[in-house]
Amino acid sequence: MLKVSPKNLLEPNYPFAPKNFPFFYGWIILIVCTIGVIMSTPGQTIGVSAFTDHLLAATGLSRLQLSNAYFIGTLTSGLILPYGGVLLDRFGARVTVVCASIGLALTLCYLSFSDRLATIINNTFPIIPYSTIALVILVLGFVCLRFSGQGMLTMTSRTTLGKWFDRRRGFVSGITGVFVSFGFSIAPLTMSSLIDILGWRNTWLAMAVVVGMGMGLIGWFFYRDNPEECSLLMDGKKHTQNSFDTKHSSDNNLQDFTRAEALRTIMFWVVTLALSSQALIFTGITFHIVDIGAEAELSQMQAVSIFLPQAVVSTIVGYLMGIAADRVPLKYLFTVMMLGQIIGVAAITNFGVPLFRVLTIVGFGITSGCFGTLSAVALPRFFGRTYLGSISGFQMMILVIASAIGPSFLAIFKDKLGSYQPGLYGCLILAILILIFTFFARQPRKSHLLE
Repeated sequence: MLKVSPKNLLEPNYPFAPKNFPFFYGWIILIVCTIGVIMSTPGQTIGVSAFTDHLLAATGLSRLQLSNAYFIGTLTSGLILPYGGVLLDRFGARVTVVCASIGLALTLCYLSFSDRLATIINNTFPIIPYSTIALVILVLGFVCLRFSGQGMLTMTSRTTLGKWFDRRRGFVSGITGVFVSFGFSIAPLTMSSLIDILGWRNTWLAMAVVVGMGMGLIGWFFYRDNPEECSLLMDGKKHTQNSFDTKHSSDNNLQDFTRAEALRTIMFWVVTLALSSQALIFTGITFHIVDIGAEAELSQMQAVSIFLPQAVVSTIVGYLMGIAADRVPLKYLFTVMMLGQIIGVAAITNFGVPLFRVLTIVGFGITSGCFGTLSAVALPRFFGRTYLGSISGFQMMILVIASAIGPSFLAIFKDKLGSYQPGLYGCLILAILILIFTFFARQPRKSHLLE
């Protein structure tokens, strides 16, 4: 009988051996990693957006001040994410996902009484303006929220999934993308409903319990770093491989880029910039969607109602992308993603017109569906698994920084020019430039590294 100790608790075969399952354990990994990404919703902008107006009312900060706090917090979390990737490579997915879940839960508890904490500190040190205290408290909260949720929990789940599949990676990423896209898209409506029932503080506290205890236990019980530590192989292949599998494995070994080598390829930057533009644009628009709708003379319900049909489009596209990712060069799929982004941004500049609202739903549905699949498939496909954590950490840093810029970028135009329109046109130009850049992408080879 295995003696239980802190070390044994993290053994791959404790509390059960994945190799004893009657089917390939990677399918369990698919399920729990999908849950992991969905559980990161409170740390995603689409999850924060439902609480924006409540934080404004509770703290008394202006929309620009709150956007700047979100920017600083997200930027800071992005800058430390590469170290999170290194820790993921060192300690593995199981430890990392549990720590990220607990960290996100504690952060949600902290944010739920952030305004009251600001009041307590202001009463203790009345010489310091309340707005300054509230700003600092929210910056700290956003740093932890974005690092644990959008950063580590998401990155760990996607990286782990990529390590368990090879030839079926596009298919399983497409399945994940279906549920994640749908989950993210309905998040604003779901959270708004919960806030109406429980209040914004109790909604955050309820989510803290679900993420901290629920995801923490799921992470410890089911997550495993890679199939090899469980005496398994990717895709459920047998140890006695045929010649095709041997050759395929050998090709993968040639693709084990270090982080430094990956950064010297054009493909890394094509992938990263495409995903980052989605993070910047979609985050900025989602954060201000109610106000963008108000500018177009739409009610709050009309503005947020685009997310549900967008979820339907995103779900369909995510499934199709998963199938295509195993058959079509990813370069062309990134082109589709950027075209969808361009349609969405161009359409939302005329948000008040019903036809353009439909095009907004279609465009952002396409790009969101592509994002979920391609963000999981691209890095392991091009750069291998050995240094996947550190490479993903660097890429995630750029994505998080981009998402930090989005809300403040649009808020500046609203504050200085009185409209989001110029900022949206700037986003459209960015998307077009990145689309052009994708035409220069090529399959990375170590012999082609940039000097």
